[in-house]
Amino acid sequence: MSRILKNLTVLLVENNSDSRKIIYDILIDNFEKVITAQNGDEGLKKFKKYNPNMVITDVFMPIIDGLDMAKCIKEISKDTPIIILSTHCEKETLLKAIDVGIDKFLIKPIIPGDFLATIENVAKNKIETTNIIKIGNGYSFNKIKRVLIREGVEISLTKKELAFVSLLIKRFGTLVLHDEIKSVVWVGESVTEAAIRTFVKRVRDKVGSSFIKNVPGLGYKIERKIS
Repeated sequence: MSRILKNLTVLLVENNSDSRKIIYDILIDNFEKVITAQNGDEGLKKFKKYNPNMVITDVFMPIIDGLDMAKCIKEISKDTPIIILSTHCEKETLLKAIDVGIDKFLIKPIIPGDFLATIENVAKNKIETTNIIKIGNGYSFNKIKRVLIREGVEISLTKKELAFVSLLIKRFGTLVLHDEIKSVVWVGESVTEAAIRTFVKRVRDKVGSSFIKNVPGLGYKIERKIS
């Protein structure tokens, strides 16, 4: 198992069940966790729910294709590496992939050894070198392990709390609106403003009251300098 990949979660989006199983079997022996989806719509929802370290996707799929899904993911998390798989290599598709910011474009059929070497190189260049985010005042965030650290001590967070903190850190220094927080933290669930306030108070009790700033009526942010 690859040292780099063993702590990572990957999202595999592939509409062909046979191809999905073949690729899944290659990935599951190397990644900590492999999440699968059958189309871009399901893939986007699972990305928001599970916040994987990497995305591997086919291009031509129903509902939402791979490139449109990738564009949405890059808007949410521009640093998440995305690898595209395709049986075709049209100029228009390649240009769109470049425009979206795809990290690697591979042509099927894949060769397992070469495929894993490519994934490992992407992980090394895009994830391992930038896996620790320094936030300030003793806070840091490990992107691979997905843990918030204060003065060297990991802070225990629930799944929803971690999704919330991860979202704010990805948008470090900018305001994240209530609607986006709802869509990422409470995927497919309805939640009241009062429930969000209670939730954020619980997170603040764990991480420190000054870590998360509230902008009344709009949303939350992590300041670039925490006081």
